[in-house]
Amino acid sequence: MSNNISKIKNDVQDRNSEAWKKLCEYVDIVAKDGSDEFSPRDYLGDELFAQIYTLPETIGKLKKVKKVWLYGSSLKRIPPEIGQMESLEYFDPYTSYDLKWFPYELTKCKNLKDCRISTRALFGNFKNRKPFPKLDHNPVKYEGEKVKCSVCDKSMSYDETNQLWITLRIGTDTVPLLTNLCSKECKDRLPLPPKGYVQTPHKGGAELKQPKYEEWEKANVVKMTMEDVKKMTQENKNEKPKLLKLIRKIWEK
Repeated sequence: MSNNISKIKNDVQDRNSEAWKKLCEYVDIVAKDGSDEFSPRDYLGDELFAQIYTLPETIGKLKKVKKVWLYGSSLKRIPPEIGQMESLEYFDPYTSYDLKWFPYELTKCKNLKDCRISTRALFGNFKNRKPFPKLDHNPVKYEGEKVKCSVCDKSMSYDETNQLWITLRIGTDTVPLLTNLCSKECKDRLPLPPKGYVQTPHKGGAELKQPKYEEWEKANVVKMTMEDVKKMTQENKNEKPKLLKLIRKIWEK
């Protein structure tokens, strides 16, 4: 594993560009219409969509959106306001390879059941253990001078926040999340990561020791013989298409 860790860049988006203005316009239209789908590529077209590196904070207004389509985007980050999309059920940023982490606020989308994420591109992925950027003296900044605590929503300056990485299950994927924390009490309220990943919130950096693939495999993989597979297939003939679809989804990521 390489220890060459790139610093996370801030101010990634030109907010005066035609692409950004049209995207903000689209968010307003979806919010006003009460649409249940958000697909910016369809509205912007390929050329303008390729110039979008984050989403507007106004996505928090999309209370009725159930499906978000961001396939093949150039996105580098998602704003915390995604946690306000209370109806979100399906999240698809598949093949958005510059999305290497997500905001912790995604866990607040309680209806999110399914997602399609290119997990091999993510920090800490079990297949390649991409190193996490170190957060000490390298704060990730969103738009504005203030940020809200990821747990209790308290507003604070970036000098006050304690930023930590944590890996959790989101929908159908396990992903690295960035937390902004105002206190030890809020840190203690974070859930426990799944086995096979770093078990505590952390600052990242080259010195961070991540579990080996074998540790993840031991905790998450049930090994089966061909006889086991044949027996399961016989017992679940009607479920075979679903089983094959699930296996295909896991290995294409």
